[in-house]
Amino acid sequence: MARILAVAPVLPEHAATQTQITAELADGVTDDDAARAVMQRIHAASGIETRHLALPLAEYRGIEGFTAANRLFAELALPLAERAVVAALAEAGLRVDEVDHLFFTTVTGLGAPSLDAQLATSLGFRSDLRRVPSFGLGCVAGAAGIARVADYLAGHPQGVALLVSVELCSLTLQWNDRSMANVVGTGIFGDGAAAVVMVGDAHPALHVSAEPRAHVVASRSALYPDSGEMIGWRIGESGFRLMLAAGVPALIDGHFAAAVDELLAEAGWSRAEVDEWIAHPGGPRVLESFSTALDLEPAALATSWAVLARAGNMSSAAVLHVLAEGGSRAAGTRGVLFALGPGVTAEIVLLEWS
Repeated sequence: MARILAVAPVLPEHAATQTQITAELADGVTDDDAARAVMQRIHAASGIETRHLALPLAEYRGIEGFTAANRLFAELALPLAERAVVAALAEAGLRVDEVDHLFFTTVTGLGAPSLDAQLATSLGFRSDLRRVPSFGLGCVAGAAGIARVADYLAGHPQGVALLVSVELCSLTLQWNDRSMANVVGTGIFGDGAAAVVMVGDAHPALHVSAEPRAHVVASRSALYPDSGEMIGWRIGESGFRLMLAAGVPALIDGHFAAAVDELLAEAGWSRAEVDEWIAHPGGPRVLESFSTALDLEPAALATSWAVLARAGNMSSAAVLHVLAEGGSRAAGTRGVLFALGPGVTAEIVLLEWS
């Protein structure tokens, strides 16, 4: 079993209130009073108070086209990822040259070589570092990354692995898209990054501290059929155009609880034995659907709601912020970490602190 030694969430330095963001975007996206009123109403209902941005809010209107936006991603995402990695390794008490495996994920910028290669060079990782860059998992990638790193460490019990997520959702802004998906998306997505340090069960670091560490008990992926147009991007000349269908909550209602219960049963757990539900804060309707499907009390997802209010939906990084927000847990704590993303794909991870 893989164990989590550290989780380091980071945010860009520029922050704006939801009201400020709505005012700036409403003026730029539409000149129609009725459409502006719809955007204001949807943004106000998001439960979000502030979002962090890669650039000062006023500078987004000056970005001309996908080439410029993607160039900014390369420039701005790297230092954010560096901050997360340095903080996570410091918390874990490990050096950069001890890292064997790097799973890197983003869905808001493109490059070849991918950003993880630049990260490995800038921070001085070993030349034999095993890199797995991921694009396309989207919001589910924080949960999927933990699961895939755990899969790697099962075969490398003395190994050290990093999961790094960096998402600059603000750079995907589509000024000329009047669709409801864009109206909703402009109201919920924010920028952020996170790094997670994980080690195999035989790593010496586990014997240094008596502090309980989360270990990955089991995981499950679920790809729902006929849902490929519900969440994701349409990538074209203008960059990333959001797909976000109204049917996502119904998909959660119809499928999600059964997948959770099956994984819990495989581990010999039940819902009543879960102490913490670590949900991707995809938006208010997503969180409400998770609560309804799993028959949870309102307080069960309080940490996810708090992260959503403070920073919005940071795609793959968001669930890692929720995991970090919980701080240290007592030995014996059982948690279920989960997210939904393009596909539509769900990823569910069982964690136990010991």
